[in-house]
Amino acid sequence: MKMPRLNIFFISFIILFFFFSQVSMAGVIVGGTRVIYDGSKREASLSVKNPEKKTPYLIQSWVEKDNHQGGGKTPFVITPPLFRLDSGQENLLRIIHAGGNLPDDRESVFWLNVKSIPASEKTDANQLQISVRTRIKLFYRPASLKNKTAAEAYKALIFTKTGSNLQVHNPTPYYISFYSLKINGKEIKDAPMIAPGETQNYPVNANGNATWQAINDFGGITSPASAVF
Repeated sequence: MKMPRLNIFFISFIILFFFFSQVSMAGVIVGGTRVIYDGSKREASLSVKNPEKKTPYLIQSWVEKDNHQGGGKTPFVITPPLFRLDSGQENLLRIIHAGGNLPDDRESVFWLNVKSIPASEKTDANQLQISVRTRIKLFYRPASLKNKTAAEAYKALIFTKTGSNLQVHNPTPYYISFYSLKINGKEIKDAPMIAPGETQNYPVNANGNATWQAINDFGGITSPASAVF
């Protein structure tokens, strides 16, 4: 005997509702979307907060190299690398530059990972515990670079049309992360971050103009800049 479609739908809905009602969602808040490590300082810090009322979390943190840097260890140590964060508590991750030869004439970029694992409660009910990893950029800014020039670096991008390509060159020692980039009024979706001294190419059919905004040191959005090519 075939089961009516309505009953099948209702049973499926109940199963999904039960499943998702048992999911423990991570509530840890990381205090920033990026970290700027000032090379003139001994360390940088990042806050981690647990706003939940009952659930404690195990926090694990580490630094990875960018995909273009190859393998190997990073020259950074995070303390504490692993700790318990109880409900309502806040702790600081201390990021320490522990040696290693990094360029002193331009920024270097790494990835800072913060993984939150909820504590499991003793219960007879089926539960699915989910660990959540937050991954943000860590920029190492050598002491030789002046912070006051970093805020204006995005305005220094050079746009040059060469044949059917538009070359975008970053002459500054800073990484520039695009928030938006429009070429001849057409938005470039997911425009990649442009490294110090890097040149990126975009196909164009005619001369025109470009407008863009960048993400600043605090995770905010800069005012628009424009260039004619």
